[in-house]
Amino acid sequence: MELTPEWRAEIPQLIRDLGRPTHVSERIDDSFDDPIHKPDRTGEVCMVVRRPNGKLLLAIKTFYPEGAYRLPTGGIHHGESIRDAAVREAYEETGLELGLVRFLTHVIYLAPKPVFHTFAFLFEERGGTLGAIDATEEIADWREVDVAELPAVAENLASLTTAGARDIGGSWGAWGKFRAVVHRAVHDVLTSPDGRTGTR
Repeated sequence: MELTPEWRAEIPQLIRDLGRPTHVSERIDDSFDDPIHKPDRTGEVCMVVRRPNGKLLLAIKTFYPEGAYRLPTGGIHHGESIRDAAVREAYEETGLELGLVRFLTHVIYLAPKPVFHTFAFLFEERGGTLGAIDATEEIADWREVDVAELPAVAENLASLTTAGARDIGGSWGAWGKFRAVVHRAVHDVLTSPDGRTGTR
């Protein structure tokens, strides 16, 4: 899907408040439904949560393939702003007190036309106890990684060969390749000399 009129109106304000994101367009195999074809959302936010020790949080859900840890994401509801979705989902998934500090990247998935969008934001942990507030998130475990480990996380996701315990309306292998994209994009922007990379 193309950017909604509401997103087009909101993004300039996000840039003023949180910095200009990188833009990544990636061709994907969209032979799975969850989350890219779910009717309850218009796109998603990715929460890049930096802990006081500098490491980033990864999560795995109860029904994922073994070892499929990833940066947490959450759907943007119809009529909900990108910022509100990011703040809401970050709290529901982590239970932490978080500060929204930076707009990192906007990923557009093509198949070949745009089919989905991920907006990734950096959060700084400021307090609280880690644990999902919303039990329906079905988070089984958390892991902490350095920014430098994100390419390996992406590679692990992109090379998934086993299915999870739930039907996602298609290929878990294609899902893993889709999920890998934002990890590479976040790594690129957080490790570039000036804190950002160009469009790719």
